[in-house]
Amino acid sequence: MRDTKDRLRHALSFEIIALVIVTPLGAWAFGVPLGEIGIVALVSATIATGWNYLYNLLFDHAMLRIAGHVTKSVPLRILHALLFEGGLLVILLPFIAWYLGVSLVEAFLMDVSFAAFYLVYAFVFNWAYDLLFPVPDMPAARTR
Repeated sequence: MRDTKDRLRHALSFEIIALVIVTPLGAWAFGVPLGEIGIVALVSATIATGWNYLYNLLFDHAMLRIAGHVTKSVPLRILHALLFEGGLLVILLPFIAWYLGVSLVEAFLMDVSFAAFYLVYAFVFNWAYDLLFPVPDMPAARTR
């Protein structure tokens, strides 16, 4: 399983790269000034970083308990990304509506658009991260 240093590198690199991509795209797609969408993106990224760390820690522990390893198949990677983005959508919706002064429906559409981007991005990023920084081999489980 990954250690804390690796999990922090993962979460921070994920969010920094995403911010560079999503901020100008969001400003363009929604016709919102770059500064305003930048604040939404930055706050969202900060919240998402904490969620990323906690979610991946819990997911890995669940995988270890259920499967005995943390190696993810393609279908499991898809489930992993969907659950992550669904949780984040619920967390971020009220903030987006409040900060941009839009209805919950408008905020939901914006959030879903961001989530669609992040869904694809998370799948690609996590796969690439696992290739660049493979999960260390686990010591053999002790028998009782």
